[in-house]
Amino acid sequence: MKDTYSPPKHIVSAATIVINDQNELLLIKGPRRGWEMPGGQVEEGESLKEAAIRETKEETGIDVEVIQFCGVFQNVNKSICNTLFLAKPIGGSFTTSPESLEVGFYPVEEALQLVTWKSFRQRIEYCLNKNMQPFYVEF
Repeated sequence: MKDTYSPPKHIVSAATIVINDQNELLLIKGPRRGWEMPGGQVEEGESLKEAAIRETKEETGIDVEVIQFCGVFQNVNKSICNTLFLAKPIGGSFTTSPESLEVGFYPVEEALQLVTWKSFRQRIEYCLNKNMQPFYVEF
């Protein structure tokens, strides 16, 4: 009997919590989940940080500089690791995409009310709270 090894299949994503000088948060309105932070899957041969920057640009048109790594949310059953970074805008202009029907900066309190997916709101809150970092959350 021959052992067949199949490597584990994981999804790794990188998202940014982008705060501008007016203390506003960058959000996108996706077609399925409503308002959320920009982010997406890390491609092969790409760093987490590079993926966060690329996905933010693709979904919002905004160029960002990553300030720090905040933490990880891991969906154990679905083998998904979501990494989160704090970033600041350094250029670009708003563009929409199939993944982002609307894009904008919103005051933090308003932004948290717009984000209706509880797990996304929790991720943003953890990234905005320096005392929580770095975090590792399993669910």
